[in-house]
Amino acid sequence: MRSSRLEAFSDGVLAIIITVMVLGLAVPHGETFHSLFRTSGLGLLTYLLSFIYIGIYWNNHHHLFQMHPRVNGAALWANLHLLFWLSLYPFTTAWLTETRVATAPTVVYGINLLAAAVAYSILQAVLSRGPDGGRLREAIGRDVKGWLSPVLYAAGIGLAVIAPWLGLLPYIAVAVIWLIPDRRIERYLAAHPDDEE
Repeated sequence: MRSSRLEAFSDGVLAIIITVMVLGLAVPHGETFHSLFRTSGLGLLTYLLSFIYIGIYWNNHHHLFQMHPRVNGAALWANLHLLFWLSLYPFTTAWLTETRVATAPTVVYGINLLAAAVAYSILQAVLSRGPDGGRLREAIGRDVKGWLSPVLYAAGIGLAVIAPWLGLLPYIAVAVIWLIPDRRIERYLAAHPDDEE
């Protein structure tokens, strides 16, 4: 089966996730910049972090399926597993904001980030075992960022138990690492134009 239907469904789910997150932002109770920052400042920052994460997953998901235009049932379920964890971002982001970065919400937010990273790795592994898996494995290579991210999430979860605001630093670091464009798949496809369908 071609992956275009899976991609369209995933794009729709990610768009809904972003919409739900932005609808959760508190409207300021005044007309000054002070009331904006006091009421919505933290919410805007946590929304920005989660929005960046959704954008990173959307971008990487798109590249992943450029390499793998066909999917099987295992890939469909692995993709749904990823979407499940991503769909929890509005909930964990809102809890983090409403508690002003308390310990438990910061830990749970980190667990959500870690679970989504693991789910993406599972999806990537499932696709690597498929018919086009050799191309995908060759394009991805060692995947240093893919292995480093869960380590930083785990560090953030541990730090959040000690000091919640400190726990956010590794979460932000992972977002910054992935904001640097990852062009492995683009380079592979440019070097192997005959392999594209």
